[in-house]
Amino acid sequence: MLDREKWKKRFKAILSLDSHPGHISAGFAVGVFISFTPFFGMHTAMAVVAAFVFRLNKLTCITGAWVNTPLTVIPVLGISYKLGRVLLGRSPQELHIKHELSWQYALKLLDKHGTALLIGTSILGFLAAVAGYFLCYYLVVHFRRKDETLNELTEEMEETGEELEQ
Repeated sequence: MLDREKWKKRFKAILSLDSHPGHISAGFAVGVFISFTPFFGMHTAMAVVAAFVFRLNKLTCITGAWVNTPLTVIPVLGISYKLGRVLLGRSPQELHIKHELSWQYALKLLDKHGTALLIGTSILGFLAAVAGYFLCYYLVVHFRRKDETLNELTEEMEETGEELEQ
């Protein structure tokens, strides 16, 4: 896990990327979606693959994939499971999860509760990704306004809707 200074450095690096704010935010949003999937231990690899496939920024995609931490995974899975069961027309039940976050345990969970979990995590992940996109976009633009060169570059990118060659 990254310490506070490393997170600050990574965050500043993301905000300073020489890329359109929408492109930066899209990578982050895809990573956030991935962080909600029940495929523990695979989030970083999935983020790298998604970044290559969708031509997203790898740094922002991987950072987004780390949003759902071991401290938040258990509550998110519980809520996702209940949501998935309700959407499948079943009664919401508690998901009993051990404090074991491994790939093997995830496969057992998916085998027994897979459909409800995948539906619930997909919906929560999508909602979190949309919120993450807009939050990241706002933060990038807001941060860049403080730097005259970055602000000018961002305004030009937003006008043209694409990245600019320097």
